[in-house]
This record gives sequence, C-alpha cells and structure tokens, in this order.
Amino acid sequence: MMIDLSLIAVLLLMLFFFSSAETALTAVSRPLMHQLEVEGDLRAARVNRLHARKERMLGSILLGNTVAQILSSAVATSLAITTFGDAGVAYGTAAMTVVVLVFCEILPKTVALHNANRLAPVLAAPMQAMETLLGPLVRAVQLFVNGLLRLVGVPVKTESDFEATLTELRGAIDIHTAEEEVQHERKMLRSILDLGDVEVGEIMTHRKNVAMLDADQPVAAILELATASPYTRLPVWQGEPDNIIGVLHSKALLRAVREHEGNIEGIDIARLAVNPWFIPESTSLQDQLQAFRKRHEHFALVVDEYGALLGVVTLEDIIEEIVGEISDEHDIPVSGLRPQPDGSFIVNGDVTLRDLNREFDWRLPDEDAATIAGLLLHESRMIPEVGQVFLFYGFRCEVLRRVRNQITLIRLTPPKGSDLEDGA
Repeated sequence: MMIDLSLIAVLLLMLFFFSSAETALTAVSRPLMHQLEVEGDLRAARVNRLHARKERMLGSILLGNTVAQILSSAVATSLAITTFGDAGVAYGTAAMTVVVLVFCEILPKTVALHNANRLAPVLAAPMQAMETLLGPLVRAVQLFVNGLLRLVGVPVKTESDFEATLTELRGAIDIHTAEEEVQHERKMLRSILDLGDVEVGEIMTHRKNVAMLDADQPVAAILELATASPYTRLPVWQGEPDNIIGVLHSKALLRAVREHEGNIEGIDIARLAVNPWFIPESTSLQDQLQAFRKRHEHFALVVDEYGALLGVVTLEDIIEEIVGEISDEHDIPVSGLRPQPDGSFIVNGDVTLRDLNREFDWRLPDEDAATIAGLLLHESRMIPEVGQVFLFYGFRCEVLRRVRNQITLIRLTPPKGSDLEDGA
C-alpha cells in the first residue's frame, strides 16, 4: 500500500508540473523573454528555444500529462479495489477526480497564469529535459497525426499571417497604453504600424497650397518670392504650372547671388534647379520613407495616373504622421480646427480625417476620402449647399462655407459618450 501511495504521489506531482508548465510557457510574454535573452538571461533563452519548437513542447507536455493521469488513476483504482472491494472503483474514481481536478489542474494553472513571467524561466530547464527524453516518441506520434490530417485533407502547416500579427500588435498597444500619460506614445506606435496602409496622396500638400516659381520671371522677382517663402525647396515651372522643370533650393539661390556679386540678372534659375522627382499618389508612406532614405532627398512631387501634378510630399510630412505636428519659426500657422463652447468644432474642409482620428481617437473611415470635406461629399453623394446638415457615423455636419464646388468650412459635432454609430 505504501508503495502504491508513493507512486500515486509522484504521478500527481508530475501532473502538477505538466499543468504548471503548459500554462506558464504558453502565457509567458514573448517580447519580455526576448528582451531578457538579449540582456543575457539564459533561462529566458531556454523559454524562447521551447517556443521555437512549440509543437514538440506541447506534445511532450500532453504525452507526459496523459501517461501520468492514466497511470495514477489505474494505481488508485487498483488500491481502492484491494481495500474496499468492488465498491472501490467508485471510491477511487471519485477521489482521483477531485484530487486531479483541484490540485493538479485548477490550482497549478491558476498559479501559473498569474505568475507566468516568473515561473516560465524556472520551469524551462526541466521541461527542456523532458522534451529531450520524450522527443522521439512525440515525433513519432506527431508524424502519425500529420498523416491522418493529410488523409482527410486538413493542412498541417499554415504560413504566418502578417496582417493578423499587425492586428494583434495594434491590440497589444491599445491594451498596454490605456493610461492617459502615454496616449501620445500610443498614437506614435499606431502611426508607425499604419505607414504601409497610408498613401502619400492622403498627406501631401495639395498643389493649390504649394508655393512655386515661374522660371520666366525676372530673377529679382524670383529672389523676392524665394526669400519670403517659409519653404527651402520650391518647384520651378516654365510655360505652364504643370511643366515642372526642377526644384530650387534657397541655399543654391543664395550661393549664386553671392557668386555673381550683386549681378543677379545673370543667374540662370533653370540651371540652379535640381531635377524633379515625381512619384505616384498611390505610393505608401512606408515605401516613400525608404525611398527618401535611399535617395538622400527630402522632397518629391506627387502626380496622378495621367502625370498631372497633384501636390508635394516631404520627409517632414511623413515624420509628422508618426510624431505629430512639427512647427518651427518659419512655419505658417494654419487654424484648421477650432473648438466651440457647445462641444462642436469649426473645421476647415481640407483637414484630414487621419488628423482628426489621431487627435480625438475617433473612428471616421478614411478609406474613400482623405479630408473631412471629402467624406461629406462621399456620404451625401452630392455637393451640399451652405446650411445643409448631415448626420453620418454619429457626427453632425453642417456646411458653413462653400467656394464654387469646394466645401471649405464645416461645423462638426461629435457624438456624446458612447453614442458613436457604426454607419451613416
């Protein structure tokens, strides 16, 4: 009897270990373990190696758990029959069910779940030894299971889903940065993840707001415009505004003025301008950022599918998408959004939906329109008149000003509390 009881105790301890290891090693924070391994933690490195062979690890745990559970139940039932006769089957089954459920399943898994990051490095070494011991048997069982799956047409392995990984990462950012003091960091992290989904056409400066130079103008006029402009790089056109012949840097112009010692009429603006760099409006911010780094340039001209100039995009524009607005002493302040005492906002029509969503954590869709005026046109399916009011996605939009067919000023009233609607 003492031998049987000792064997049961050992098997129950094994069940406790396998249950703890399963929960701790699957619930452990992989980013934390990766960082600890980088810092030289050998126990964290063991955890990461086990995760790299997750199928073998889980197979070893399940195999050991199953063998220990069946063997402990068999020994306990045999002992109960010897002690109580035929009624021992019921006694042994009831006793083992309670003991295994409470002390070998619920208790160890609850402890491991709440202390996964501390227990996983401790349990990694014995689990690694167990994996080595049971490895050949686990591989044989896995091959048999894979054969059965192929036989019924179930794919054994699937490629990693990059989009699912990004979605999971976005969710992790939202969960772990809910505190008010890290809201800005959360916006930056989410903006980095969105770089591949945003096109330069959504953040560019539209051509009607781009300061450009006419190469046929007198040099004195060009010099006055260039020095008065807050921008250091200016597109140069000749003949017609769509015929961009180059981009003039203000430093190149100032050096030419100094070299000509006041005889500015001898300066050839077209020769000073560098070759323009044209990019399609569908280029993603991630690709454009890499292109800026590769070409060592900060300025690009955006064109549509027909080659017509749409606007310009700069390296600063992309950086501002990540870190927020960057202003210097030469920037022209633009009041695109003015809060009102009643909780509404007076918004310029060209304010982008991405800026509104990032600033106020709204969920206005930006797939079909880049600006608030564009969204209003898309949802209304018409060109609204001044004074017309629309309600979409829970927001109340009142048209305050319209110039020709362009909506230039809107009163935007957001939904109160959790009244945000899912559709127009």
